Amino acid sequence: MNIPSDLKYTKDHEWVRIEGDTAIVGITDFAQGELGDIVYVEVETLDETLDKDEVFGTVEAVKTVSDLFLPLSGEIVAFNEALEDEPEKVNTDPYGDGWIIKIKLSDSSEIKSLLSDADYKELVGA
Repeated sequence: MNIPSDLKYTKDHEWVRIEGDTAIVGITDFAQGELGDIVYVEVETLDETLDKDEVFGTVEAVKTVSDLFLPLSGEIVAFNEALEDEPEKVNTDPYGDGWIIKIKLSDSSEIKSLLSDADYKELVGA
């Protein structure tokens, strides 16, 4: 299981890469493995400002649909449109081409509430 040390994580199995006042968000290798083959990613909150822990979209796999929770408050400024045609990128490259959204942060102090890679490894038993 791949858990990069340069990312932050949530208890909902999302990863976060902070770049200035922007956060890039996707689901972890663990999450995509648990979900199985992802067939659809839906984000209808583009250009909306949401609070931390609000649902911003869903990931649909062959056997289930999972809500996606915003790890940090802010405006959703980008959706990875490549996932419309190739949702399987979330399975094959969850930390690269499989990213889901970008958020313009409204409260950077929330970053400290995210899990480190060591904390996330402990959470999933890695």
